Amino acid sequence: MYMGIDVGGTHTDAVVMDGRTMAASAKVPTDHHDLLASVRAAMQALLQPHTAVEPARITRMNLSTTLSTNAIVEGKTEDVAVVVSAGPGIDPEHFRVGRFYFPVGGSIDHRGEEISPLDPAEMERVAAACCDAGVRLFAAVGKFSTRNPAHEAAMGEALGAVARSGCGDFVSLGHRLSGQLNFPRRVATAYYNSAVWRVYNRFADAIEQSAREFGITAPIHILKADGGTMPLAVSRELPVESILSGPAASVMGIIALCDIREDCVILDIGGTTTDIAVFACGSPVIEKDGIEVGSYPTLVRALKTRSIGVGGDSRLHVAAGTVRVGPERAGASMAMGGTRPTLIDALNYRGHAAVGDVAASARGIRELAGLWDLYPERLADDAIAEAVARIREAVTDLVDEVNARPVYTIMELLQGRVVEPAAVYLMGGPAKVMQPLLAPALGKRVEVPDDFAVANAIGAALTRTTAELELFADTEKGVLFIPTLGVERKTGRGFDLERARDEARQALLDHLAGLGVTGGEAAVEVVEASSFNMVGDYGTVGRNIRVKCQVRPGIMGDGANGGRGGNGCGCKPCPGEGGA
Repeated sequence: MYMGIDVGGTHTDAVVMDGRTMAASAKVPTDHHDLLASVRAAMQALLQPHTAVEPARITRMNLSTTLSTNAIVEGKTEDVAVVVSAGPGIDPEHFRVGRFYFPVGGSIDHRGEEISPLDPAEMERVAAACCDAGVRLFAAVGKFSTRNPAHEAAMGEALGAVARSGCGDFVSLGHRLSGQLNFPRRVATAYYNSAVWRVYNRFADAIEQSAREFGITAPIHILKADGGTMPLAVSRELPVESILSGPAASVMGIIALCDIREDCVILDIGGTTTDIAVFACGSPVIEKDGIEVGSYPTLVRALKTRSIGVGGDSRLHVAAGTVRVGPERAGASMAMGGTRPTLIDALNYRGHAAVGDVAASARGIRELAGLWDLYPERLADDAIAEAVARIREAVTDLVDEVNARPVYTIMELLQGRVVEPAAVYLMGGPAKVMQPLLAPALGKRVEVPDDFAVANAIGAALTRTTAELELFADTEKGVLFIPTLGVERKTGRGFDLERARDEARQALLDHLAGLGVTGGEAAVEVVEASSFNMVGDYGTVGRNIRVKCQVRPGIMGDGANGGRGGNGCGCKPCPGEGGA
């Protein structure tokens, strides 16, 4: 049995899946001041005697959490000392992040050759300055550290020595976060990884302890932004990967519930936000280079999603006769005991919904309308129309943004492909209510799958582990690197692309096996491979080889796209495909 828990903005949803059958489900309010309490309440609800779910039968627990995202959005991250070595040709000040930023000398070129060494005395001064400032978290990033991590490792060692002396706690090394070349993005990624490290690890400690207290001894995994999971132990070193795990759970939920093979849009309408994602030919579109966190682009690979502040509990405002919905949530709707009218109250008042105390909704709408000398019917209608219009506008903007550049999905690059959504899939608590309102506004077929109210928790429960790595080899120098695994070894001049493919696959399989991931879940594939001759004065002197391999996001037990049919979600094939 798999347990899935999704901590949302309004509710924490949880399910236990016995294969593809839902054995138990629960929905509890999310306490933003104590997310752990919400997770514990969800676990307790799933393990009540009437559910007949025994903790010993849980073989895996997957959790989607808003913790890292919230910490960044709410400014609750910790100061980080960022130490960077850029070398000539680039001004590191252009990529300054945080209050404590230390450019240092030393440089390595694009082939991994040392151009100028680090100055140990300079690193000692920087480390001492960090200690004097009371900064306990660090990030070390070198421009070409993925081609030769020696300088970055030395920077990390100097900062680690400070930590070991009692002046610090954790160091993020840029090359361990991604093998991709992009110095500015790697700086921001390392910074955020350290910035959320403490708050995330405290939460991870509490989650692990709570699961054990409930008798759950199964491995715990955390959802990542790319639509996969990572073991809790791994997430402790890579907390930045948990950003946007909520929207990822939504996407994986639809994949678990529907056999999608067409261009479409996914809408997860919750109490606080509406999360939007796009599928092209049945596969989720991804942010190939990485998502933007705050105002900084990062190397965090993620599904391409967008969130807007429109949800069932979005507060209604009136200004100069104009009705506005959200973006903030100021507690529950009046129908559910709140004190201010929300979108759900407007839907109740106009007969589109019958949630909770409908009379309380009517009272709230009338009182707000009276304050502005409006007819209550007009206020409610305007609120509903504004919510629908904002969702329609956000969908259009996201599809246009996807079509403005080459389309990358979790399956492939669709070069020159224009995404033209034929359908919209709704999930989340208000999905059924919003279906007839959104269909004419969007002008598309609108589907609501079974189990729509807890689809994100189903997605969390069934999502498989993903991982990727990049292997670099320079046969002239006789070296091989796998940056994210910290692998560096000698290799012969006869090393070729085919051997590189095999070694990359095996390295990723070994890495996954070390995480307890084996069998069908560890379906490794090579997605990029290149080999370039390097020419010297007397001809070819060696080869520069690069291989990237991965386990794609998907649903456990399924094929590459993880979909399944037979649950009321119709679909049509993409152009050039065979029958549905």
